[in-house]
Amino acid sequence: MAQLLRRHLPVILSLILFLSKATADANFTVSRAAYYPNSDIKGTENGACEYGAFGATLNNGDVSASASLYRDGVGCGACYQVRCTNPYYCSPNGVTIVITDSGASDGTDFILSQHAFTRMAQSTDAGTALLTLGVVGIEYRRVSCTYPNKNIVFKITESSNFPNYLEFEIWYQQGNQDIIAVQLCETVNLTCQLLSRTHGAVWAAVSPPSGPLSIRMLFSSRAPRGGDTWLVPTNIVPQNWTAGATYDSGVQVQLQ
Repeated sequence: MAQLLRRHLPVILSLILFLSKATADANFTVSRAAYYPNSDIKGTENGACEYGAFGATLNNGDVSASASLYRDGVGCGACYQVRCTNPYYCSPNGVTIVITDSGASDGTDFILSQHAFTRMAQSTDAGTALLTLGVVGIEYRRVSCTYPNKNIVFKITESSNFPNYLEFEIWYQQGNQDIIAVQLCETVNLTCQLLSRTHGAVWAAVSPPSGPLSIRMLFSSRAPRGGDTWLVPTNIVPQNWTAGATYDSGVQVQLQ
């Protein structure tokens, strides 16, 4: 019996390693990735999430477009670990990116900024080789976004028109949950209205309430038995809000 075990030990060990890797990679999805040909260290300022210049430099430029993960704007701001699968060029950790745009190319799930694309590699030379390939096999999974020392911020878009039309984006959302609803509440009389996502990461209110405002966010639960959760800012948007301004919410999603 012992002799038989020794004879088959290499096969048994190989099988254990294979199963261990399969278990470790079970939450990754296999796909392909390309990159923005006209980008350098940035993404694009014209992304479908409507982040503008903020979207080009968010996460130090490690951003991406995705058609399947954009989800009509719900996926804007979501973070993913993306790693290429060629062992000759690719690092095991890959890169963490933020979705800022919608788009696909040649059957890919991601169109990365060049900065993010090369960061999947083991070295600078390997990153250059990845750019030459253009499209590479990858695997990816949803991960938590982290923004140390930052609260969630409300950016009033330049399309807003005080006091008749309020349009804003939500920046620096930590964690791996989606914002599925937003309420705009007038803080004096405690009246609230449910807003609509107009496009991308943009929420809007026609004829918004007057007075100081509270923007409340409903986060989807990613736990099997958890419920959706409202996050209520501690800071308010002032009564005389202005287009182009940013307002600190005073709160942040707590990472688990």
